[in-house]
Amino acid sequence: MTNFETRTETVVMLIQPGQNPEIVVNAVKPAFPNLVVIEEQPESKKLFIIRRAKKLGWVQALGQLATMVVSKYGKRFTTKRAEEIREQFGLSATLDSTIPRIAVSSANSPELLKILADMRPSALLLFSCRMLKGETLAAISCPVLNFHAGINPQYRGLQGGYWSRIERDEENFGGTVHLVDAGVDTGDTLYQQRIRPSKRDTMHTYPLLQTAASTGIIVKALEDAVTGNLKPLKIAAPSRQWYHPPIWTWIWNGATRGIW
Repeated sequence: MTNFETRTETVVMLIQPGQNPEIVVNAVKPAFPNLVVIEEQPESKKLFIIRRAKKLGWVQALGQLATMVVSKYGKRFTTKRAEEIREQFGLSATLDSTIPRIAVSSANSPELLKILADMRPSALLLFSCRMLKGETLAAISCPVLNFHAGINPQYRGLQGGYWSRIERDEENFGGTVHLVDAGVDTGDTLYQQRIRPSKRDTMHTYPLLQTAASTGIIVKALEDAVTGNLKPLKIAAPSRQWYHPPIWTWIWNGATRGIW
């Protein structure tokens, strides 16, 4: 891993509990000892599916829910590959009890804004949390960054690694750190990290691999943010938002092309 300067600024990470967020927390802490983690409660699957159905229809929404369930329980069969990825990049998903943690009900709650106003962090990093509403973003005075497991703008949204493989575009398998605006991964790109997935990787391990490979650019982007040195990239590429594949699409691509 790249060695970064240890800084005294306060950086806040807004996450939902999980292995991948903890990997990033542990990667950021050495560079920013004053790191504070805010954890929001996950949104209920019921609300998620209702919102998705309004946008895509109930058939697609329920098909995507089935894939999400399979992905959640399928991870227990890929623990060895996940361990290999963490060892390859020298990362840990162990919860660090020395890092201050604050619980909030939602990323868009008034309590979050009060916490940030009191702490006055130099930067806020989002990872695996709800999208911030426009009014929430407008009330935050520091730079707001997000890590996206996909290459923007081609693979915005969900399962960017999976879709890059389906599109026969593995050269754009990787992760993006970007500024946050009111759109879905549409903020200005700061850094990107590309990596080739192993033949043993599947939808169960793609996000972990993308995250593990990208911890260096996450820390670099935070350093740029706290020092006022953000330099967004100009990327000329088609922009598209993706979603979870419905279960029938996932099974078909797995059976016919070996992409799971």
